[in-house]
Amino acid sequence: MKKGFTIIELMIVVAIIAFLAMISIPSFTKFLAKSKRAEAYMNLHSLYAAQKSHWAQHGNYSTILSGNEGIGWKPEGYHGGGVDENFYYTYGFANGSEGTNYFTGKLQTSHTYLNKAHANQNEFLIIAAGDILGNGKPDILSVDHHNKITFLQDALSQ
Repeated sequence: MKKGFTIIELMIVVAIIAFLAMISIPSFTKFLAKSKRAEAYMNLHSLYAAQKSHWAQHGNYSTILSGNEGIGWKPEGYHGGGVDENFYYTYGFANGSEGTNYFTGKLQTSHTYLNKAHANQNEFLIIAAGDILGNGKPDILSVDHHNKITFLQDALSQ
């Protein structure tokens, strides 16, 4: 008598493994998205600190993140924006230019999602946007002059 598995038994095992993989992929995708969001929290708090420092020196908040008259902030290891970056979200203000008023991350989320961002003498709102699930609906967070982070669009709750 030969010992071994029949083709039916092997197919059942393969089907069980495929089913388990199928139910775990959405959880894994959400886990990765949450880790990308953690980056946004850190950078928004860093932007808040840079704005407060700029206000202490100049008496106003600025829409210029990097360069002359700017707040002196740019993402760690910035290379000009896009897929080669080490950060995921797009940060800053919609009006202006890449590398000065906004920084485009690895997810290449358009800076047009930053259109509610503003800064003046008394207040600021800086936005971070990133399509962390890859479904065309970006996660959009903001930080204001009170260091309050708000979800303008929560990609993980949709």
